[in-house]
Amino acid sequence: MSFFKHERAIVHPNAKIGEGTRIWANANILDGAVIGEHCNICDGCYVEGGAVIGNHVTLKNGVAVFKGVTLQDDVFVGAGATFINDRYPRSHRKDDWILEKTMVQKGATIGANATLMCGVNIGSYAVIGAGSVILKDVANHHIVVGNPAKKIAWACSCGRVLDYGFKCTCGISYQIKNNTIVPL
Repeated sequence: MSFFKHERAIVHPNAKIGEGTRIWANANILDGAVIGEHCNICDGCYVEGGAVIGNHVTLKNGVAVFKGVTLQDDVFVGAGATFINDRYPRSHRKDDWILEKTMVQKGATIGANATLMCGVNIGSYAVIGAGSVILKDVANHHIVVGNPAKKIAWACSCGRVLDYGFKCTCGISYQIKNNTIVPL
């Protein structure tokens, strides 16, 4: 086994787990789930078959990632964040259920207890504030908060807020190009 599995974690035999990934107590990884390399899957997480998690992803405690959700490389998901994969849920399975896929792109951060409606795309290096409700796509580098979430600022790839000159305290500067920001 090239990954760490806590003795109280459940990893089903047909789940694909990458090298160096750590799966902690009471996590449940189902058959058909794909988790990349060097991920940290914290206590009580659930990853359903058909979910795809890239490399260097962190899922904090109590996160469930369902079928149809893709988290690209370097994504951070805060404790208790919720992904929804059924827009019209009922307790009985409908034959006409439509899976609406959700994509969280490289480097995005999702704050604790945020809720993401199915069928949305979260752009690269976007930041979703804790407790926010995401009902529509979030563009690259946008920082959004609230219910429903609204853009309040631009984020650097390091996660900090950019100033009005599109400069970050980490030293990176950006410019607007084609309605997004790009590093100089």
